[in-house]
Amino acid sequence: MAKIFYSMSGEGRGHAARVRTMVERLRPEHDLVLMAPDQAYDFLAPIYNNNAAAPNVEVRRIPGLRFYYTRGRLDLSKSIFRGLGFLAKLNGFAREMADTIRREEPNLVITDFEPILPKAASKTDVPVVSLNHQDFLLAYDLSTLPRGLQWYAWMMGFVVKAHHVDHAETIVSSFFTSPLRPGWENVTQVGPLLRKELEEAKTSEGGYLLSYVRRSMPPEAIELLKSCDREVRVYGLGKQPDQGNLRFFDISEDGFVRDLAGCDAMVGAAGNQSLGEAIYLGKPVLALPEESHHEQMINSHFLRQMGVGDWQTIESFSKKHLASFIERLAQFRQNLAHFRGQINGNPTALAAIQRHLPA
Repeated sequence: MAKIFYSMSGEGRGHAARVRTMVERLRPEHDLVLMAPDQAYDFLAPIYNNNAAAPNVEVRRIPGLRFYYTRGRLDLSKSIFRGLGFLAKLNGFAREMADTIRREEPNLVITDFEPILPKAASKTDVPVVSLNHQDFLLAYDLSTLPRGLQWYAWMMGFVVKAHHVDHAETIVSSFFTSPLRPGWENVTQVGPLLRKELEEAKTSEGGYLLSYVRRSMPPEAIELLKSCDREVRVYGLGKQPDQGNLRFFDISEDGFVRDLAGCDAMVGAAGNQSLGEAIYLGKPVLALPEESHHEQMINSHFLRQMGVGDWQTIESFSKKHLASFIERLAQFRQNLAHFRGQINGNPTALAAIQRHLPA
């Protein structure tokens, strides 16, 4: 039995969901300490801390980078400014973490786009495995993207590199694939990481849409969903009274998986994890990225290129976009047949991690 330190970004659901998937496959044989900031800690701590069914998993809170919003919209200037303040303290955080590593002696460090733990591990002899989505910005050939998004990917590559140390293995989990750039040929490409409940979900078309949104989603966009000709089950805004055809649910793992498996299609945020889960289950997606959230814009472009959905920025979303998407559901489902049930990244990712664990 090995001891693994595993850190992640605290922003959004995707990082914590990927980590949970790997933890459930590693914990039968290994001890794990999860280093989680912000939303990731809030999601994982109630699941694992003081859980008699998982006594060898502990979740600890650490500082982390995050996005900031002003009047409900992503504020890039504020996010970058606060991020620079965090990076100025990074060396101090890493020194403290290195002391913890030396004291507790983990056999392996895994990181999902979090800089403190891998930087600390680089001061010791503990190998580091990077398993995230964001490394696609460095490793993937993105020449099919619009020039503006190619420029963003190039610029953000410097931020991603700031998270890097000498990795024993770099694994990129993504719902889309691409040729690898020169110098990145050793990257292991895997599909989305899927929890067991989603892997085993039985799909159907229940006559409703599922909408997974951020709390920053403009009220006008929610109003537009009322124009839909069917029920819309909304996750991400918390439980509240029904509004016409809209039904609101608290985030719950079982409930979300059940409703995703049974929906006709998904409308909402364009995160890699949620898109990957929908595609795996054969669900068309209308992605609604924010104009200033360039990573979600990139995801949306690949979604359209794959022919399994469409996208519109949340700021320009209108009734005609929703109606056009619903009219093309049969076409999207036909294209999804190639990917449905075929893009599970779990086995390859787990095998890559196990290569770096003691025999």
